[in-house]
Amino acid sequence: MTIEYDDPIVFSGAPLDRAENRRKDGDWLGERIMDPESRFLPMSRLRALIDLDGGAEIGWRSPLEAIDLLENARPILLGERDGRAHFAIEADTRRTPGDAAWNKRGKFIDVRSVAPSLPTGEAAILAQARSMIDWHQRHGFCAVCGQPSEMRDAGYMRQCSDEACNAQHFPRTDPVTIMLVFHGDNCLLGRQPRFPEGSYSALAGFMEPGESIEECVRREIWEEADIRVGKVRYVASQPWPFPSSLMIGCFAEAETTAIKIDPNELEDAKWFSRDQVREMIENCDSNEGLRMPPRLSLAHQLARRWLAGV
Repeated sequence: MTIEYDDPIVFSGAPLDRAENRRKDGDWLGERIMDPESRFLPMSRLRALIDLDGGAEIGWRSPLEAIDLLENARPILLGERDGRAHFAIEADTRRTPGDAAWNKRGKFIDVRSVAPSLPTGEAAILAQARSMIDWHQRHGFCAVCGQPSEMRDAGYMRQCSDEACNAQHFPRTDPVTIMLVFHGDNCLLGRQPRFPEGSYSALAGFMEPGESIEECVRREIWEEADIRVGKVRYVASQPWPFPSSLMIGCFAEAETTAIKIDPNELEDAKWFSRDQVREMIENCDSNEGLRMPPRLSLAHQLARRWLAGV
């Protein structure tokens, strides 16, 4: 069976114009928040409101439907589409009456669970919303002086409330390299103790300050599996909003093949043939046997591209 690669990658391909030039325009934001054409995505405990009638769709709500949420939380601008502003807003379901207009339909669902069921690009909106909401929840206080910080710029900056400090803080994205290492017609896959039995994936690790992508790939493979890597090639990237990473997918050519795992990082690592990887891809949705992670993951997509010769 021929394996073809999938494109776009889940959590990429956002259909919204992020409207960065509008974030400091208070008058424009005020008008858009009350514009009947604007739409709001309630998020509760980092889960997104999803409407399930006839299939999974983002549970956008009008300003009128979200009026009680607007009284208690400041919306975060996600962007514009066809002239219509879209926002994310926190919903404290413990304090919201069951008969609230936005709460009469839909269900809060984990972003990772629902993403594969959404139309192309829609999952990217959830990734943006989840990462931004999570960042605000984690950064309520100034990292310089410890005083409370306040939302600014439509949610893309927090500023210290102490005028003597006045420090500004911005959302961060943590870069992570994820790499499919190959030697001839074999590729290296590993598993961590937390993985389901039989599941193997591409190796990955966070980049460190002052480190290039290529250096990170070589370091991580050497540290985790004792494999020397030569040529490194960037393939694709994936926003990963858990909480806010950017997965940088690469192919790496191994110069050595003897594996010595770091037990603090991996439970096992092995070389797999193309035929074995093909079977693991086809078995990705099973709970038994050797398998790769599901299509949602960049590791899965890297393996598909390797098999397709991309």
